[in-house]
Amino acid sequence: MPVCLGIDTSNYTTSVALFDGMRGYNLGRLLEVPEGALGLRQSDALFQHVKRLPLLIHQLRTEGKLDAPISAVGASVKPRWVEGSYMPCFLAGESQGRSLADLLHVPFYPCAHQQGHIAAAAWSAGRAELLDRPHLAWHLSGGTTELVLVEPAGATVECTCIGGTSDISAGQLIDRTGKLLKLTFPAGKAVDALARGAEEVRGFSVKVKDLTFSLSGVENQVKAQAENGTAPAQIARFVLETVAGAVVRTTRAALERYPGLPVLCSGGVASNGLLRERMTDAVFAPPQYSTDNALGVAILAGRALKQEAST
Repeated sequence: MPVCLGIDTSNYTTSVALFDGMRGYNLGRLLEVPEGALGLRQSDALFQHVKRLPLLIHQLRTEGKLDAPISAVGASVKPRWVEGSYMPCFLAGESQGRSLADLLHVPFYPCAHQQGHIAAAAWSAGRAELLDRPHLAWHLSGGTTELVLVEPAGATVECTCIGGTSDISAGQLIDRTGKLLKLTFPAGKAVDALARGAEEVRGFSVKVKDLTFSLSGVENQVKAQAENGTAPAQIARFVLETVAGAVVRTTRAALERYPGLPVLCSGGVASNGLLRERMTDAVFAPPQYSTDNALGVAILAGRALKQEAST
């Protein structure tokens, strides 16, 4: 079967992946963030991607993953597939992806980072058919907390934002909490592990209006708890309970508007154990395919190649 190469260069991870229509393989490396920082400047992220992409491609070759010919190359070229969506870090993957496609004499298929997340989550959860039917999807990551209506659009999907946060994302709240608690960035895994050692805590019930909610006030509460000597594990649990509660209540409200639609959860925050426990009826990817990865990009390239061949 045709093998497709996917490339994703987000503000967190450099990743490359291969997909042959049945099996997928992803290689990724987190970007190096200075201790105490909450992310990287775009110029620094772009520089790291430019240095790392050749190393990851070389690793694919040394592992024997490039023995079969590449039939198409795909790359995420923007955060979302909407006008004005742009981040310089994606230029690294797009430029190398287009160059590789030309050198190999194969087609290049661009997509959005968000579309890749949805494709990877659906496929790795064993629900690839979701890409061919309407559904709701949460994109819960370091920079995004969006609830989108997903509809098939040829080989890819069209995402319409219908809700989410009005200010900071769930990932930003978690990372800022992690910094306050002196945890390594990105802090999702560490906050999750810390919260599991806490007694049950009631999260803050943020107001949900028109499928939208705000998390900036929760950050102030977290700072106040730390100043008052609340145990780090309790603070971590409070934050995750708050995020999970907001997502659950927003999902319920969305399903009243769009009854019967499946709900898919993608993005790094979707790997959180507490959220998975609360969202029992949602579809979750395995944790390794919830975080930033290039597998979804390769999957969408494969779908585009198949569609093109059939026309």
